[in-house]
Amino acid sequence: MAARPCLPSYLATAGAGSYTPLVIRCPSCGTENREGARFCDSCGSALSASAGPAGEVRKTVTILFADIVSSTARGEETDPESTRRMLARYFDAMRRVVERHGGTVEKFIGDAVMAVFGIPNLHEDDALRAVRAAHDTGIAIEAVNQELASSGWPPIAVRIGVNTGEVMAGDPASGQTLVTGDPVNVAARLEQTARPGEVILGAATHRLVRGAVEAEPMAPLELKGKAATVDAFRLLRLKERESEPRDTPLVDRIRELHLLSEAFQRAKGDGACYLFTLLGAAGVGKSRLVREFLGRTGAQAQVLRARCLPYGEGITFWPVIELTHAAATIHPNDPPEVAMARLETLLEGTDEQGGIAERIAATIGLTDKVVPAEETFWAMRKLLETVALKRPLIVVIDDLHWAEPTLLDLVDHVADWSREAPILLLAVARPELLDERPQWAGGKLNATTILLEPLNPRDSEALIGNLLRDETVARSVQERIGETAEGNPLFLEELVAVLLEQGALRRHEGRWEAAQNLEAIHVPPTISALVGARLDRLDPPERDLIGRASVVGKVFQRSAVTELSPADRRSDLGVRLMALVRKELVRPERSAPTGDEAFRFRHILVRDAAYASLPKEERADLHARFAGWLERITGDRLLEYEEVIAYHLEQAYRYRAELGFTEPLTASLAGRAATHLR
Repeated sequence: MAARPCLPSYLATAGAGSYTPLVIRCPSCGTENREGARFCDSCGSALSASAGPAGEVRKTVTILFADIVSSTARGEETDPESTRRMLARYFDAMRRVVERHGGTVEKFIGDAVMAVFGIPNLHEDDALRAVRAAHDTGIAIEAVNQELASSGWPPIAVRIGVNTGEVMAGDPASGQTLVTGDPVNVAARLEQTARPGEVILGAATHRLVRGAVEAEPMAPLELKGKAATVDAFRLLRLKERESEPRDTPLVDRIRELHLLSEAFQRAKGDGACYLFTLLGAAGVGKSRLVREFLGRTGAQAQVLRARCLPYGEGITFWPVIELTHAAATIHPNDPPEVAMARLETLLEGTDEQGGIAERIAATIGLTDKVVPAEETFWAMRKLLETVALKRPLIVVIDDLHWAEPTLLDLVDHVADWSREAPILLLAVARPELLDERPQWAGGKLNATTILLEPLNPRDSEALIGNLLRDETVARSVQERIGETAEGNPLFLEELVAVLLEQGALRRHEGRWEAAQNLEAIHVPPTISALVGARLDRLDPPERDLIGRASVVGKVFQRSAVTELSPADRRSDLGVRLMALVRKELVRPERSAPTGDEAFRFRHILVRDAAYASLPKEERADLHARFAGWLERITGDRLLEYEEVIAYHLEQAYRYRAELGFTEPLTASLAGRAATHLR
């Protein structure tokens, strides 16, 4: 057994007296009840298995703060009833813009609007949604001003601040919608620095959206309540298309490229459609692999690309719109008659040309006619076959996990019924797609599905070398970055970029080495957003389970999370664990301490994100309960696990101390930890 560490000062001085049982505070009357009690001794209310405030969670969200310029002065000169009507129009316009982009209006304060992107559910692009909403506010305010002009109101102007950071948030399902934290205050301060019509972005927000916007840096801002200056950026415009990432040389993926090439050759040889589904977690390299494949094969085929959108109006057939526009060279600003003429030109000479064009036109919004989904499927299949008969066709649909069931039915229809033209239908998605289409995992004719795995350690090292311009990299640096990214190419790229930006890496005599301690690598917000959004899409019981499991560590036992779970969620724990396995969040692992069923987080960043979402009081409660469970089940092997038990007791003590809890329970936790460390 390794030598025991020195006691932290606050544990070394803590009393190691008798064990104080964990108490459970009643959420109704506040009475402290004995460990294990299911009902309050005082009022009889049911007791939660967690001491944390109900429904509270820590989240990284994006805050939008908007305010009408000089509204107070105008209000003094205007009848209150007239002012109220003006504000009603303004608030309604703001709410519609925010909700259209997937945000939530958290509150109206006077004439200010505070909106949150990431409540009730996180999305990996919450920051971009917020910035797009801020940008679209200008259009909405123009419409409001046109309405106000008829009432004699002068035009209003709005200034906006957008900021991203960690907050404490309530659960709307439990009636708690309050969002609190420093990012809220900073967003409000950024708004106050903006000129009329301007949008000011905080540094964290800008980092998350910089590929999709043009913005100029501002001089560091001195904001009220902030000791240090704050970096900020002035939004100039949105880019029409998000910047493509700079491609580094592809590492490995030889087998996957071969399978893609084989599928394309089969589609060409058979003169029929072949469905290839490429699955993989966010950041694992799906898009990079597709770009490499198209770069090698694209000269032999016509390529049409489309993507599924996670939010917005009319998104069901959005990929149909993009594919049709690309095939017929229709431009977004083309008048309907021009777009229709281009579509008819594409279909010229095709059997049933008029019927195909009529149905496609209705689907993509060129006419007001409504057609049944089955007729859209038929027409789209005929359009793709028309293109493919001229030249073999590769159709790429990105982010198919966002697709509505109707669009998945369309993909199934084309894959199953197109037998007259060479089409490779390349569906790119995350593993969640199989929840909607389990048959795509295998058994479907003329189809292949592969799961893109993370890079192995050797290939991760090669990618790190590529990112650092093929110069020698210190072994310790490679290992630390590799351990954190665990084979995810996007995570590797983002970590290297952040370390370079922060000056944590330096080049010394032709070799990259650490310029500071890399033990606590700051996870880039791009990665945090991806992982957090993935966890937020889980069902509430699954999200609750993975949060409790994260307290145990990267490896956790089923019996441990059973112990930490509320009684009413224990019966279906096995089903929930298998759901997490299927969603590539955890994997089965042999258990050392107990011999029972155990699981390992597939990525340490998933564990860290789940843990970070827990309020500190709940973390403290779960750490203490897990330590108590270990004390009970290890029996005569207790000595082997004393450091583990002490660690969890120490964490419980630290979190309670940080929250200002000074009752005997907190001191008891410190004493128990000290006992196990001596």
